[in-house]
Amino acid sequence: MSGKGKPGSRRREEADAPSSANGVRLLTSAATRLREDSAPYRTGAPSIARHDDARAEQCSALPPLRFIDLFCGIGGFRLAFERAGARCVFSSDWDKYSRQTYAANFGETPHGDIHSVAVADIPKFDILCGGFPCQPFSLAGVSKKNSLGRKHGFEDVKQGNLFFSIADILEYHQPPTFVL
Repeated sequence: MSGKGKPGSRRREEADAPSSANGVRLLTSAATRLREDSAPYRTGAPSIARHDDARAEQCSALPPLRFIDLFCGIGGFRLAFERAGARCVFSSDWDKYSRQTYAANFGETPHGDIHSVAVADIPKFDILCGGFPCQPFSLAGVSKKNSLGRKHGFEDVKQGNLFFSIADILEYHQPPTFVL
């Protein structure tokens, strides 16, 4: 038997596969096809409320979690955490254009270089979020820096020692959670 017509058979998928502009058949699997009936993405207490009304009331009575957004770039962490109900109390990025975009996105300009901010001046927070720069440590970043004759890793004065700023902030504030 050829297996043609059986659900899930490769020949059936090839026969039903869409064609590109030049007539070549495109192979797709069930795992990669989009579902039109999928449920929308949701965050926060509403999903809890469906299962346990008392727990949902407890959660809504709590103040929102406070987070800081280090090396914030244009605000990816902030967008995600605010959508989940948290509140940003401090942000920082040294790049001028990232700060401008962040200000346009969120209505406030992040502090500049984290080295210029006293650890004690950072407001109290529950979660430290840090888009930690990986260029001094990643294979691509190290290769680039080597080709340019620049230092990498912890010897990279501009980005490699930012880890120690994070460690200082964590040691001083001792938040329950951090995400790098």
